[in-house]
Parts: sequence; structure tokens; C-alpha cells
Amino acid sequence: MERVEQLYSTYAQTVYKYLFSLTQNADLAEELTQETFYQAMKSIHNFRGDCKISVWLCQIAKRAWYRELSKKKKTQSISIDEQALPPDGRNVEADVLYNEEKLVMYRMLHSLDEKTREVMYLRLSGELSFAEIAEILNQSKTWARVTFYRGKQKLMKGRSEWNKS
Repeated sequence: MERVEQLYSTYAQTVYKYLFSLTQNADLAEELTQETFYQAMKSIHNFRGDCKISVWLCQIAKRAWYRELSKKKKTQSISIDEQALPPDGRNVEADVLYNEEKLVMYRMLHSLDEKTREVMYLRLSGELSFAEIAEILNQSKTWARVTFYRGKQKLMKGRSEWNKS
């Protein structure tokens, strides 16, 4: 039992950050982190040791996320009740422009290829280092840096084109 607690205390934050970068939802990321460690404990005897434990856990986490996506078919629609109204004293026009720009940025992120998008989410939302991203995706640290840089360049180019219109 002590080994399980040590494994959790060592890697829970990394797994949570990875899942948060995928889900963009703190509650869901927390739930999937728990599921990840549950699945890991059930199958720890299958761990072959051909990769780092953090990579193995993130692979389990990714499968848990895919299972969640297939369960919900991830069709989200935001009702008017769910939309947050700006508090008094805030500029409604600025809020609308900010939200529109954020929406455009997420659309541009989703237009990137899967690996670039994953690196961008891990870096921006998960706040992971390039070394951690490289470890999770079984790539080199240089690959993670270059992929992030190229993704950022594509986003900046797309944003400048959007601003022209």
C-alpha cells in the first residue's frame, strides 16, 4: 500500500496536468486522474519497464480520456443559463471581443495536426516543461520545442489573417 501512495504522490500532478491539457476541465481531469491510478494499480503487474512510469501512466490517462470521449460523444452546447454574465462595471463589448478571439484561437488550435495540437495543449494549458512533454509523447526535448515553436508560428499567422478580416 505504501508503494501505491508513493507512486501517486510522485506522479499525480504530472498526470493531472496532462489530463487537464486534454480536457480543459479541472473536475474531469481530477476524475480521470483517479481513474488512471485505479487502472494502473489493477494492471501494475503488466508494466514491462520499457518506458518511464510517468509515460506509462500518461498512456493510461490518454486511454481513459478517449473512453470518456466515446461515452459522451463530446457534443457540447452551451445554454444561455450556463453562460457567465459579466459583473457590473465591466465593458460588455470588450468581453465579447475577448471571448470571440478566444474562440478563434481554439478553432485554430483544433486545425493543427494532432501531435502539434497535443504539444500546444500540454505546454499552454498543462504548463508542462518541454522535457515533460517529450517524455509523455516519447520524443526528444528538441522535438517538443520545435513542434511547439512551429505550432505557435501557425497560430500567429492564423491570428494575423483573422485580424485582417
